[in-house]
Amino acid sequence: MTFLEITLGFLIGLSLGLLGGGGSILTVPALVYLLGQTPHAAVATSLAIVGANSVMGASFHRAQKTLNWRVAFLFGGAGMVTAYLASGISKQIPSGILMILFALLMLVIGVIMLMRKSAEDSSGMQKPLWVILSSGAGVGLLTGILGVGGGFLIVPALVMLVGLPMQIAVGTSLVIIAMNSLAGFIGHLKGETFNFLLIFIFTLSGLAGTFAGARLAKVLPAKKLQTTFAWFIIALAIFLLADNLT
Repeated sequence: MTFLEITLGFLIGLSLGLLGGGGSILTVPALVYLLGQTPHAAVATSLAIVGANSVMGASFHRAQKTLNWRVAFLFGGAGMVTAYLASGISKQIPSGILMILFALLMLVIGVIMLMRKSAEDSSGMQKPLWVILSSGAGVGLLTGILGVGGGFLIVPALVMLVGLPMQIAVGTSLVIIAMNSLAGFIGHLKGETFNFLLIFIFTLSGLAGTFAGARLAKVLPAKKLQTTFAWFIIALAIFLLADNLT
């Protein structure tokens, strides 16, 4: 079981470091289906694990100068506010419908990113403050309703709406994910019990994964990284649709 936890932690960290997302969407199913946690406990534990790994990944990207702090704090701050305000909406939606909406959103984003010419097309474009804030608020709204921390939402938004190159978007998204995870974890502190040994193992093994992912993100071409990310979220969307529709 410890070997499984180390392996899963490494893969989750690799996803965060390389793609800037995928952590929460991988962690929750892994904790539920492979480690036997309840969904509510898995969500809370995932926030701690993904948040810690995102901080580590962001530090690696900072060292490689692939991180935009201004966009991270503006985008993340706006997103945290709207995510908190919108979180109550998701409680009114049945869980099966919520997951189908979640998968459909992933599918749409993946297709849009595949149709987009190049992640470098928007490199160097200066976006006004209101675009960054409104983009962050919009992603936060979807995050609050659909109950996800959102690297797969944040990275495309940073590339397509804010105008960051793919490598910078990956690093910047990790700061935003850490901010959202912290807010969510604080919200789950009351009424939840945590397996802190499990969190420690996942976080420690995730350190190696985020380091490897951050190094690979620096080397791989932006277009290839964008295409890989798009197919990654499309595959997850198809899996979620098949699972919930059946």
